[in-house]
Amino acid sequence: MHEPQARPWGRIEIPHSAKTEAGEEPTSADVYIYGEIGGWFGEITAKEFASQISALDVDRLNVYINSVGGAAWDGIAIMNALRRHKATVYATVDALAASAASVIAMGADHITMNRGSEMMIHDASGICVGNAADMRETADILDKLCDSYADAYAARAGGDREHWRGVMRAETWYTAEEAVLAGLADEWADAPAVAASAAAAFDLSGFRYQGRAHAPAPTTLPASEPGEPPTRKETGMENNTPGLVEEIRQRLGLTDAADDSAILAALDERLTAPTQAASTIPEGTALVDKTLLDQLRADAAAGREAATALAASRREDMISSAIKAGRIAPSSRAAWMALAERDEDAARDLLAAMPENTIPVAEIGVTSCDETQTETDRLYAAAWGGSEKKEA
Repeated sequence: MHEPQARPWGRIEIPHSAKTEAGEEPTSADVYIYGEIGGWFGEITAKEFASQISALDVDRLNVYINSVGGAAWDGIAIMNALRRHKATVYATVDALAASAASVIAMGADHITMNRGSEMMIHDASGICVGNAADMRETADILDKLCDSYADAYAARAGGDREHWRGVMRAETWYTAEEAVLAGLADEWADAPAVAASAAAAFDLSGFRYQGRAHAPAPTTLPASEPGEPPTRKETGMENNTPGLVEEIRQRLGLTDAADDSAILAALDERLTAPTQAASTIPEGTALVDKTLLDQLRADAAAGREAATALAASRREDMISSAIKAGRIAPSSRAAWMALAERDEDAARDLLAAMPENTIPVAEIGVTSCDETQTETDRLYAAAWGGSEKKEA
């Protein structure tokens, strides 16, 4: 398959001032991305760009952007080539960083918007020829590609994928100032314009809006912590927040002379200090010694156990008395015990209502006494087991 020949995509300049007297390699280089990105008709291919900047053994890359965008995958590849480079990358949008060019800028350690410049982000587009299944597959691919772009914006500016997908679907145009406020750029350079306006330099008919002047205001990002730039290097820019540091000093009672180490030490001391209990006790409550509280709980548990045992013994005695009195049959003991456990008062009332000797507990109609015996004879028999003989 014939690979398209890329037209000149820009230029790389190595400032003479960066060279040392000993003729050593320069410490910085200027890279210009002026033109369309990738594709058959693009001027800047990812392959050529990555090859050329990887050969630059410099400490700083100054990347100047003026591009309408182009092939989305090439944009991601160029962004990652910048992220991977050992140099600290400073990107400057000279006029327009639209579509794929905007994500290329996200690969820099520091992004500057020049006076009059604009940035545009939107959902990726594609062409598909095929049946319905092919169309659906292409739509899925585009969604995943757009998610990748949204993640790149979120990593730079904060927020999440869904927020940036919403901004992309709306095709959002940013002025230089708006790009900084949105977190997509770090600095707005109030300098004379160095390039023609975006509308004059490019054909914007393929976009929904013909530049920022014709587009609605960008949506604002919900309050959140800004994301750490994805390419922050060890030797790169420092994230200076003097206002926050000064506020922390004041709240900790530190002087302006306190450095980062002193601030961190004071924070550690404050965070590890034991918390004080509330000086007031809510009405209706009382403080109790833990040992005493444990003893009270144990005593209460023992009391409940004793009360339970006493109640069981009382019910047992009640049922036994009823059986002895012939009010109920011995075989019904279990049923009456169950009733008494459910409602002891009801069981007691029922038992009391039953006549004694309903279940015979003594012989009926038979007497062991001799009707001819006197009371003295009966007492003697009870005591000595026999009848007292009387003399005739």
